[in-house]
Amino acid sequence: MPGPSVRQNVLTQTRRVVVKVGTGVICDERGRPDRKAISQLAGQIAKLRAGGVEVALVASGAIGAGLGEMNLPARPKDVPQLQALAAIGQGQLMRTFHDIFARRGIVVAQVLVTRDSFEDRTRYLNIRNTLGALAEHQALPIINENDTVAVDEIRFGENDILAAHITNLLSAELLVLLTNVDGLLAEGQVVDTVEQVDIGTMKLVQPNRSALGSGGMASKLAAAELVTRAGEAVVIANAKTPRILPRLLAGETLGTVFVPAGRKLTSRQRWIGQTAKPAGAITIDPGAATALQKRGKSLLPSGIRCVSGKFVKGDTVAIVDEAGREIARGLSNYPADQLRQIKGLKTSQIAKTLGDKPYDAVVHRNNMTVLNR
Repeated sequence: MPGPSVRQNVLTQTRRVVVKVGTGVICDERGRPDRKAISQLAGQIAKLRAGGVEVALVASGAIGAGLGEMNLPARPKDVPQLQALAAIGQGQLMRTFHDIFARRGIVVAQVLVTRDSFEDRTRYLNIRNTLGALAEHQALPIINENDTVAVDEIRFGENDILAAHITNLLSAELLVLLTNVDGLLAEGQVVDTVEQVDIGTMKLVQPNRSALGSGGMASKLAAAELVTRAGEAVVIANAKTPRILPRLLAGETLGTVFVPAGRKLTSRQRWIGQTAKPAGAITIDPGAATALQKRGKSLLPSGIRCVSGKFVKGDTVAIVDEAGREIARGLSNYPADQLRQIKGLKTSQIAKTLGDKPYDAVVHRNNMTVLNR
């Protein structure tokens, strides 16, 4: 689907959008919430909502706001200090959002998450149910990573990635990443359309991380890959462009649009393939790889060459080819120690080896997401 078609056929038809704004967009040079910038954002979101578009806002800025509140000259690097600043700044940030959006008649709701909230299936569904209930109440969710408790093991790392997972969780048709540049640049010019995020796309990335923020163009491209692979569109655009959000949804040629894949993944496929963290890996032979990728088959033990990691029945596992490329993810019907016993065997040999045969398939096709078909 070429760029003009995406803008006209997807962006103009969007009924649900996730908007992500970074610290550099909604905080001033000292790190304090920029009331003028937030007011302009509120006006645009109010216009979208008046037009029947459901909006979820992912907003960075808690640590930056904490920096400004404490009059610190630079962002610290140690985790306890960052967590303390997040605790100080989050309240200031939400108070500003509350006051400004209230003038537009919009109720805001704070939603703080960590990565492990998404990796657990039950908690993942709870987040989706909460966001759905907020939509019923016409409340605007303002979502941020819970930096006050998050450490490396449970962090998304960048709110761009969080925004991508929220987009996939909500099955929103569009993710808009608002930043301080006009889009993805190539030789000083804005790239209008990206058909697929690949190595060539990544080579265009220039270091442009702000002093207050933690993200950059690389994390935005990673987010775009997650969303477009699931079948939804992404735009990177300049937050300072007047009326950027309503103009994008009107189909104007602004920013860089990323073309969605031809097939949409179901909600369950998105969680298995893109959200749940693999507990181990299964290396398969070329025949099994073809069966999964080309024919949509389940993974049988006969196609398994190697089993890595420690996992139990029901855990998410990465399925990789002999070159080490991840081609699918799925929920394993067997723990790792049993898989090592039956790898390479026919299904008729499972019972003899293990004493019983609870499943023919190691990973059933209904519990698998093929990443590159």
